[in-house]
Amino acid sequence: MTEGRVMGERMSRRTLFGLGAAGAAVVGAGAVATRSLLDEPPAAHASSTSDPVVFYGEHQAGIVTPAQDRLHFVAFDVITKSRDELVDLLQEWTAAAARLTQGKDAGTFGAVGGAPEAAPDDTGEALGLPASGLTLTLGFGPSLFDDRFGLASKRPAALADLPKFPGEQLIPEISGGDICVQACAHDPQVAVHAIRNLARIGFGKVSVRWSQLGFGRTSSTSRAQATPRNLMGFKDGTNNLKLEDADLLRDQLWAAAQDGADWMAGGSYMVTRKIRMSIETWDRAPLAEQEQIFGRGKGEGAPLGAKAEFDPLNFAAKGADGRPLIKDDAHVKLAHPSSNGNAHLLRRGYNYVDGSDGLGRLDAGLFFIAYQRDPRKQFVTVQMRLARNDSLNEYIKHVSSGLFACPPGVRDAGDYWGRTLFA
Repeated sequence: MTEGRVMGERMSRRTLFGLGAAGAAVVGAGAVATRSLLDEPPAAHASSTSDPVVFYGEHQAGIVTPAQDRLHFVAFDVITKSRDELVDLLQEWTAAAARLTQGKDAGTFGAVGGAPEAAPDDTGEALGLPASGLTLTLGFGPSLFDDRFGLASKRPAALADLPKFPGEQLIPEISGGDICVQACAHDPQVAVHAIRNLARIGFGKVSVRWSQLGFGRTSSTSRAQATPRNLMGFKDGTNNLKLEDADLLRDQLWAAAQDGADWMAGGSYMVTRKIRMSIETWDRAPLAEQEQIFGRGKGEGAPLGAKAEFDPLNFAAKGADGRPLIKDDAHVKLAHPSSNGNAHLLRRGYNYVDGSDGLGRLDAGLFFIAYQRDPRKQFVTVQMRLARNDSLNEYIKHVSSGLFACPPGVRDAGDYWGRTLFA
């Protein structure tokens, strides 16, 4: 049996499974089946939680893509000393990512199609599962631009190390990394499967430095999405950049050649922060205090003094006592672009719960992810103001940090992640 027939039959089984699992959504699943069988390209943004998201394009998927519900994030250390081996790995990863994001196996033979005497080129736990909107987004950390691979001269100025922020308690073992991959999907098993297979492919060339699972997106990246809530119970990311904000995305999100690093044109810079919440202490705080800390109501998410979530923020509004309804140390005021030189961020974070800490307290909080054109002017500006003045700091602690340059998208099947950097 030819490889093409093997893959065609495997895709048919996937498609039929997707149809059965969809239940009442027969029409939507049928559209997926037709597109898969006819080998037509998927939509740039999946129309259902089962659909694939297109992999190729000017920008990497997983940035302005409407945020999925699940995350598996991983940071790798490069352990090979060979530039050629690193480039080969990026090419292998790209080919696997192009397949995985379309609901296919990581390799050409897959979990069950190869020789019985050989290890499968897919781990198999996603057999029968649809693509689930999987996106894979890759970034390069500052540490990759040392003297190992001849990249020092190509380190962008915008990839300057983050400063030490007041109050942070970073754990080195879960910070940094040479390369990161962000896997987002609507099914956690699909996201885990993707990262597992990239790690398998990279054996001997990279090693996992740290990873993080996330659930329940904490921001909307499209106006079609409702604003989600964080583990403190508040709507999060109401004023987030959205994929519909074309002008703001051009100015605030996408790197350009004139920024000084040609290879990053069309890419973006990612900052990650693992922010542990003092859940038990927060849960005992009065509602009025919680709302004053955020500067928004807990129910509708409206700014204090307003009625609806998207009502304009009025920092001049005063209460009956003549004092501002939104205090100067309220989170929403300190993080607002008007307080930070018009700096915007595209936030794409997730809730996390990593069990308990052995003292009866949840190890839980926010895995913060933000994309921007220049972290020095955007994230650093905003976070320094928050770290110094935010009343929320009483209840949170930053324990992990990462900074990565995410190159432009993979244009076609002849391209690969990072080609512009290694050219």
